[in-house]
Amino acid sequence: MERLRDPEDGCPWDLQQDFQSIVPSTLEECYELAAAIEAGDYPHLADELGDVLFQVVFYAQLGQEQKLFSFESVVHGLSDKLLRRHPHVFADGEIEGVVDKTVAQAGVQLGTSTEGNVGSTAAVKEQWEAIKAKERAGRSQLGALDDVPVALPALPRAQKLQKRASRVGFDWKSAEPVWSKLDEELGELREAVARKNDEDMEDELGDLLFTVVNLSRHLRIDAETALRRASSKFERRFRAMEAQCAVQGQALEVLDSAAMELLWSDVKAAE
Repeated sequence: MERLRDPEDGCPWDLQQDFQSIVPSTLEECYELAAAIEAGDYPHLADELGDVLFQVVFYAQLGQEQKLFSFESVVHGLSDKLLRRHPHVFADGEIEGVVDKTVAQAGVQLGTSTEGNVGSTAAVKEQWEAIKAKERAGRSQLGALDDVPVALPALPRAQKLQKRASRVGFDWKSAEPVWSKLDEELGELREAVARKNDEDMEDELGDLLFTVVNLSRHLRIDAETALRRASSKFERRFRAMEAQCAVQGQALEVLDSAAMELLWSDVKAAE
């Protein structure tokens, strides 16, 4: 990266980039990594991981040039964070420190569990969030939603906002009330559509989508993963429709709606 960013002999494209300009590439590379994992394309996984790592190296080079941070400080910061957030693994915050599992388990059984004494995945998550809350307080981020990134895609951001609100008690106790809320939001959207008010329709549609995310959370389903799977399923079936039309020597777009619906049903049945 130092060579690519060399003012005299570097790459013109790389020299033009800054923190803001490479964000779209970072997001794209992360999604390509996720797509490879979802497709089980493990032979190319190392390549995709390399592309993501390159983004980190790029940011680190920019940080070093502006005397903000370096690749080494990024890695050291990560190491310190992992030690701090895993007291149940690293005793006294030291890499060599080993937690006495017997003592820790005894504390859990007696109900006197303290930081570092965790005996389940749920307990680890609870401790993780408590430690993160302390970190946010140290950065004067006292609100439950303070460090939820605005730049997150809308779906995972909605999910994260709801999880944060839930931790301070602002949540339904079960999925049942969410079903009622879903019906309510759908009704309000229908009313907005009947009024033909574009702003109201957008607002109500957003509320409906937000509630669907809430339902997915209560059902313990990751909304982003569910939607990506649905999109992949739609793509697979649509391509199958096109393939069947090609075999019959006709284009999909010449079919009427009834024929398309029948073809769609055939494709679904064949899966």
